[in-house]
Amino acid sequence: MPDSKTEVPQGTLDLLVLKTLESMGAMHGWGIARRIEQVSENLLHLNQGTIYPALVRLEQQGWIKSQWGVSDNKRRARFYLITAKGKRQLDTEEKRWDRVAAIVARFRQPSLEEGR
Repeated sequence: MPDSKTEVPQGTLDLLVLKTLESMGAMHGWGIARRIEQVSENLLHLNQGTIYPALVRLEQQGWIKSQWGVSDNKRRARFYLITAKGKRQLDTEEKRWDRVAAIVARFRQPSLEEGR
């Protein structure tokens, strides 16, 4: 079903949030969620119950930090930034996902042995 939204698969949210903050700079939670949906061409769906607990967890890990600011609509909002530790973690996560994707690709591609 191409029109339905997909929940973010377990274990990918950290990577998506860290990558978003690395590329976009400081953002508030709602903006992070919308950006992830935008980049996924609205195939992923993030609600408040998903994004905010993840942001708290990432901040507790020291991978992001937050500060209060004012949003575009003049409301007070907490803005998140990736830390140096978060950038190192992002590199680790990207390498891990590259390995996982390569392994899964091996199973999805027909083996040369099967063709014999």
